Amino acid sequence: MRVLIAAGGTGGHIFPALALARYLRGEKHDIIFVGTEKGMEKELVPGAGFSLETIPVMGLERRLSPRLGRALFMAAGGVLAARGIMRRFRPDVVVGTGGYAAGPVVLAAVASRLPAVIHEQNAIPGFTNAVLARWVSRVCVSFPGSEGHFPKGSRLVLTGNPRATEAVAASLSGETAPVKLLPGVPLLLGVGGSHGAARLNEAFSGSLQQVLEALDIQVVYITGQRYYRQMAEKLDKLQVRFPRRLQVLPFHPFLPALLSRSSLAISRAGATTLAEITALGIPSVLIPSPNVTNNHQEYNARYLSDNGAAALVTEQDLDSRVLSELIISLLTDKGRLNRMAAASRALGIPDASERLTAVLKEVVKNN
Repeated sequence: MRVLIAAGGTGGHIFPALALARYLRGEKHDIIFVGTEKGMEKELVPGAGFSLETIPVMGLERRLSPRLGRALFMAAGGVLAARGIMRRFRPDVVVGTGGYAAGPVVLAAVASRLPAVIHEQNAIPGFTNAVLARWVSRVCVSFPGSEGHFPKGSRLVLTGNPRATEAVAASLSGETAPVKLLPGVPLLLGVGGSHGAARLNEAFSGSLQQVLEALDIQVVYITGQRYYRQMAEKLDKLQVRFPRRLQVLPFHPFLPALLSRSSLAISRAGATTLAEITALGIPSVLIPSPNVTNNHQEYNARYLSDNGAAALVTEQDLDSRVLSELIISLLTDKGRLNRMAAASRALGIPDASERLTAVLKEVVKNN
């Protein structure tokens, strides 16, 4: 197949698209990406070895304003540019993973009578996917129960998030460098996100002294680049006191391998992270970001917590005392941790890339 993937803006849209693209490349399919000049895709897509074409587009405001007029004008230009790319590349199917870059591309596919598939990573769809759903061949979702948030008649398929497939494969490598783990010692993993999260970082860093004094565990704390220096300075004395049991890093290049060794993970509730956590069957404490569209991270987190796979703490209830008491409670209750791990694994869809590829092959065959 020749597959055109439209993805742009944030990592939440781009990372699943790249995971799918790598799987398709492994099956010898031809891939091209379409995005924008300003989004993260400009660096991430070529960095992963894929060709990227760009179109003029900007995010739509949901109120009347001069900016909305400019955005609509650019969207029309983006549709025309996307149709030109399609005439050159001649794709068999077009895939959109959300974000404003995907809108004009998927609309161009529909106008060109090409099969079009969209993938939604979150429990609550973003604006672009909610609008496109009524016109595309298939809507691939990551969470059961998403049906009520799409227009009636949308052809939904539960595929999961392709990052789950990559997480399982990466975990098998066992590569955790630059972290050196103590063998046989339970691991608590704290992840502040790629850019970091102020409230989560403050609460988690503040909980660590009580946690390390109470439990014989090791902690790997990934702060995010923005907060690394601040958190490293704050925890300097604690690292000296527990030199092999506390490691603080700005990021980790092999996070799924590290995640697979964890007894408990503390994290935001982005769709990619939850796909990895459930694919690997890891118990978690989730602190959803309130600063996202439609509060979708809380919906993501509630799906796990309602099914017994995670504990949910909202930001308004979060502080270091609450978090330390919860961590100690969970890590001293092996029965509950085992039940959470089993529930997490039951929610995982490790064959997500295979499922999504099967959908693409089906729509191409039936076109």
